[in-house]
Amino acid sequence: MTVRFFHTSDWHLGQFFYNHSRQFEHEQFLSWLIQQIKEKQPHALLIAGDIFDVINPASAAQKQLYQFLADAHDVAPHMQTLMIAGNHDSGYRIEQVEPLLEKYNAKAVGVIAWNEDKSLNLDRLLQPIYDEHKKIVAWCLTLPFLRPAEITGFNDQTTNSQSAIAYLHQQLISAAKQRKSDDQALILMSHAHMQGGETSDSERPIIIGNEEALSTSLFDDVIDYVALGHLHKPQKVGQAHIRYSGSPIPLSFSEINYKHQVVDIEIDPTKHNEERFKFDVLEIPRAVQLHKISDELNIVFEKLAALSSGEIESIDQREYVDIEYHTDTPPQPNLRQQFEDALPPNRYRLVRISRQYKNKNNDADNNQVVNLEPPTPEKLFQQIWEKQGYSADESVLKDFLSLVDEAQKSLEDEHKV
Repeated sequence: MTVRFFHTSDWHLGQFFYNHSRQFEHEQFLSWLIQQIKEKQPHALLIAGDIFDVINPASAAQKQLYQFLADAHDVAPHMQTLMIAGNHDSGYRIEQVEPLLEKYNAKAVGVIAWNEDKSLNLDRLLQPIYDEHKKIVAWCLTLPFLRPAEITGFNDQTTNSQSAIAYLHQQLISAAKQRKSDDQALILMSHAHMQGGETSDSERPIIIGNEEALSTSLFDDVIDYVALGHLHKPQKVGQAHIRYSGSPIPLSFSEINYKHQVVDIEIDPTKHNEERFKFDVLEIPRAVQLHKISDELNIVFEKLAALSSGEIESIDQREYVDIEYHTDTPPQPNLRQQFEDALPPNRYRLVRISRQYKNKNNDADNNQVVNLEPPTPEKLFQQIWEKQGYSADESVLKDFLSLVDEAQKSLEDEHKV
């Protein structure tokens, strides 16, 4: 039996980009995705984590998700939507609305559940995928972002994160093997950083020195497809059937050249090798363009003036501009206004300005950045640490990130109550 599903991830609904809302861009993506679902009628939609940008998303971001689920159910009533929590999500929050999700044939797995006897709640993690005739055509092994506090200390196999992660995969895959029949596919959905994955500067670090990056050896050969989330660049990891779908919109200027996509997959478990797979990349149209201009000051002005003109009435639809200018002299006090004046009017949003001295021997502190986006806790900690005269210490940063993770877990526990 053939199963067809869409693989997407890292929506980051509710994101603010240098204090500018991405709501319009997300609306455009979700409308496009509804159209793809309507035309292709997949059995399932897999959302591999980081559904929201923060653990306490604004009501507008939550409304976007639930309106999408309602619209998707309208155009494809038989389609299941399976989603997992990413490191940006509150696992408890996305599970709390389960009665609502059920109305739209959707399921969210936010946390790893354990039984009273300290065994894994495998029924929660193993989700069947049905065809339009209510026959099981595949099993989806759902692994949300694995926070150490939620997976360690339960038995002798979970004494630390590495052993716990290996134990989780082994137990889940073993149970899936027992449940599946020969004509049913096995799909594993996970939100994790895999070894060899290419990152951008917008992913929140969940690894230190590559220590927490996972190996694809965790995935048994019986797994037909691994749907990954966390890294924003669409990419294969070692093999064609292990993939990151990537984010649907660029979440930083380093992602300007990414080909954002949803992966359309068909699997026929009864066939062998390449014949059993059919991959199709559905390229997502970019609703708002990003421009990064880097050059000497006089050339920057020329490039700004050469940008396309034509007013865009709504500020949420105007294009983003990042300027990095190279100079040997301090900036003029009204330089930002000069940049604004050089841009064609009412079409662009100048969100970032940075200065780089042409003489590379100058101290790095001479490079100045005007950044309207609040620093992440990690970056703020590093800045304060370095200002105190300490050198970068990987173990200290790892301890700090553990504290951040515990604070996030504490917030989620409050919501759970």
